[in-house]
Amino acid sequence: MEIKREARPIAEVETDALVVIGWEGGPPQGTPAAEAIQELYDSGEFTGKSLEISILHHPAGLKAKRLVLAGAGKKDRFDASELRKLSGAVLRSLKSKGVRSITLALDNSSDADDFTAAAVEGAILATLEPDRYKTDPKKNEKQVDTFSVLGGSQSAIDRGRIIAEAQNFTRTLANEPSNVLTPLKLAEAARQMAAEFSLDCEVLEQDRMRQLGMGALLGVAQGSAEPPALIILRYQPATAPASKDHLGLIGKGVTFDTGGISIKPAEGMEKMRYDMAGGAAMLGAMRAISQLKPAIPVTALIPAVENMPGSKAQRPGDIVTSLSGKTVEVLNTDAEGRLILIDALTYAQRIGCTHLVDAATLTGSIVVALGAVNIGAFTNNQPFVDKLIGVAKSEGEKVWQMPMDEEYKEALKSSFADLHNIGGRPAGSITAAWFIGEFVGDTPWVHLDIAGTAWLDDAKPYMAKGASGVGVRTFVKLAESW
Repeated sequence: MEIKREARPIAEVETDALVVIGWEGGPPQGTPAAEAIQELYDSGEFTGKSLEISILHHPAGLKAKRLVLAGAGKKDRFDASELRKLSGAVLRSLKSKGVRSITLALDNSSDADDFTAAAVEGAILATLEPDRYKTDPKKNEKQVDTFSVLGGSQSAIDRGRIIAEAQNFTRTLANEPSNVLTPLKLAEAARQMAAEFSLDCEVLEQDRMRQLGMGALLGVAQGSAEPPALIILRYQPATAPASKDHLGLIGKGVTFDTGGISIKPAEGMEKMRYDMAGGAAMLGAMRAISQLKPAIPVTALIPAVENMPGSKAQRPGDIVTSLSGKTVEVLNTDAEGRLILIDALTYAQRIGCTHLVDAATLTGSIVVALGAVNIGAFTNNQPFVDKLIGVAKSEGEKVWQMPMDEEYKEALKSSFADLHNIGGRPAGSITAAWFIGEFVGDTPWVHLDIAGTAWLDDAKPYMAKGASGVGVRTFVKLAESW
């Protein structure tokens, strides 16, 4: 889909669908065909409620074939996040009707660059469908060829395109079936992306990880015939930064998770293809970072494994030695994400990362606590998590900070090793965070549990079913705002 900036007066725009924003409580001001729009409001056919859509064909005074009213809800609550959803909902609705070109006219009070970028993001995110492996020859017949924004700057349009394409890259990876996307295939996808976008890419394979002593990561991988990989992507700004800060982005990359010997129930296990959504988000973020060029060095590390119950699989009760030297008694092999993360986090510190953010589809407990609305955030550094939550809010991604009281750590004590890998059912997401936190020391660190937000079980008006790509926008903005 081509993304364009439209500079002509609204009445002169030639397009299949000209979209204007309608507010709850009253029609938009200064729009041609005002009389027809007022009639829609008066009749109750259009009220302006969020994501409501009405279409006028061959509107008087316009060269556009259709005038589309897009409901934005209450004007005082409308922001870039709501516009992102609205733009996506409009595109998906009009695409289903065979519309090939769309022009969105931004309200005069909403012409800032963040609104323009959000409109572009929403439209591009709405184009992705999870039907890659369907063989229906008609599946691509209804496509939007051009999406234009009337108003806003070209730089904002470009930014929106870069971010959304990166998020769709993440979603595409997380949607891939696990027989297609193995750990080494994920590493190959990272190499190809890095080559295209001028990132340095290094992949540590099994022998090298064994030499280094990554016993926690390799313990998870040993039950699978698919070899593991530790993917490392590096971005370096063109000019030396003023500080020595170095951002490390670490993402869980379990390309399929059976639970290992502590096997999961069969129901819903097919979705465990997305257990690498945290790693995919870091790859997507690096794709955008390489183009937007923040002033801080950024390194992403994605430990990629498959957790299988093969004849060599890790057993409950096994004790592994992590890269840090600490030992872990593995009480539950389905608590594998934290095991691969700790070795990656230790390695991130060894290669110079001064600030760490990890993202993982880590626990069912966070879904019980926060559902599919908020990411759960855990930290050892309040100013750092405050910064991350602030940029997440600006990007329309909801993050809720969870407690990290010392008392929760008691559940991880082991009689046979330095600590257990689980703390029992109570406060499962918190004890998981404490486990990871034991391996970062005093390095500023934020852990994001995205288990509830990384996958959509049902399509939204603005986004298809499947991987959401959550976190990409936040990680990019965090690097940019350093």
